[in-house]
Amino acid sequence: AVTVIISAILILPQVGRDFFPVVDAGQFRLHVTAPTGTRLEATQHWFTEVDQVIREIIPAADLALVIDNIGLPDAFNLAWGDNANRGVFDGEVLVALKPTRQRATQEYMQLLRTRLVAEFPQLRFYYQPADMISQILNFGIPAPLDIQVVAFDQPKAYALAQEIEQRIKRIPGIVDARIQQVLDAPDLRINIDRLRAADLGLTQSEVASNVLIALSGSGQVTPNFWVDPKAGRPVSLVVQAPQHRVNRLSDLLNLPIAHRADGEVELLANVATIEQRRSAAVLSRSDAKPVFDVHANVEGRDLGSVVTSVKQIIDGYAGKLPPGVTIVLRGQAASMDDAFRAMASGLGFAIVLVYLVLVVNFQSWSAPFVILTALPAALAGIVWILYLTGTHFSVPALMGAIMTVGVATANSILVVSFANEEMARGRSALAAALAAATTRLRPVCITATAMTIGMLPMALGHGEGAEQNAPLGLAVIGGLTLATMATLLFVPVFYSLVYQRRGSPAAAIEGNA
Repeated sequence: AVTVIISAILILPQVGRDFFPVVDAGQFRLHVTAPTGTRLEATQHWFTEVDQVIREIIPAADLALVIDNIGLPDAFNLAWGDNANRGVFDGEVLVALKPTRQRATQEYMQLLRTRLVAEFPQLRFYYQPADMISQILNFGIPAPLDIQVVAFDQPKAYALAQEIEQRIKRIPGIVDARIQQVLDAPDLRINIDRLRAADLGLTQSEVASNVLIALSGSGQVTPNFWVDPKAGRPVSLVVQAPQHRVNRLSDLLNLPIAHRADGEVELLANVATIEQRRSAAVLSRSDAKPVFDVHANVEGRDLGSVVTSVKQIIDGYAGKLPPGVTIVLRGQAASMDDAFRAMASGLGFAIVLVYLVLVVNFQSWSAPFVILTALPAALAGIVWILYLTGTHFSVPALMGAIMTVGVATANSILVVSFANEEMARGRSALAAALAAATTRLRPVCITATAMTIGMLPMALGHGEGAEQNAPLGLAVIGGLTLATMATLLFVPVFYSLVYQRRGSPAAAIEGNA
């Protein structure tokens, strides 16, 4: 027993930790980013070539659907979706696989990452959570790791985010590291000459409103609807300059600017000039402070060990950051730590509660202690089966550990209760322990076997989304296997050692009725 427990403690750091197991949902979201400022037509061309590579790697027999979502939605509130697109220079490819696929979704994702990076060095690729479980676990963040740099000084914060991005890229298991915010998107800055506009009877607000309606339409600011009398359906009426009429800067300068009072029309060139600049395509804030998010995915390594390496990098900045600059780790990493602390506390509370309940029922402090001596072997069995199957610790595995505590305790109760009855008949502690282990052999084995067989389908993890509960089944099987051996071998030995020193059977039972 000591050898098994010590060996489990030694291999415990090698098991690894994950918040929840990775689920093969049969779909993935590939985000593709072209160089900043790429026109929509060129971005569409890149996506066409990426789609061809996807169809080459994934056989037609396994591929169900491929959808491209390029750019930002027009006249749509971005707060209603989880779209990570930042402009017409990026987008995402939604790929759905058939249930009868020959390979796992993660295998295709790895093949695509290697092939696409080699063939399209000018593009950037990363995967977003596709299934609902991953999206919920990320709490709306497009990656399990989110290192957030918060500071009012945007240049310093962005430089620090770039430094962190380069450092975490060197961590084994980190893939798709990138900064979410883009600061070099090309734009056109319309500079209004207020004196000239005032001479023409225009205000800056009137000029801006006319340009906004001409380029973006009136659907957002002044929505109008015409009801078709025949069909009875409302039709949205939008005033907007045709896009093909605004292809050059000269066309933009010829936009008409109308007076509100007299209706006279002036050209934009008479009151403004246009300047080409670069600015931020995405602005993010937290508590009114500008933030830069360094996102990263995890592949080929457990999330817990990667988070440990990331925290070491973050802790290295302690005491070195300028005033007002903070670094916060968000995403699954923070949620996983909170969940593991809560589950570990629940496991400890379950053991203490079981002990106190047994004390009340046995009217003894020593008998419940003997019963719980099978639990270290149960916990060692959980560690060993997760290690042998290559499964990481997760919330389902800890739930299985809590379940194992109850079943292992029930089997030990059978042995200790029978031994107490034998001692009450006048037998010695050693004889009572041997009789209890022999007589209760069949009930204990039947209970453990029934539980193990019941958990076997869950532990195999076959079917869509079955990987989610596989650690729970494995934890119960591994913990119950060693717990059963401890119940039949170690608990009787420990019972005889504890009660042999008490002398008489009455003293050993401590008044047990």
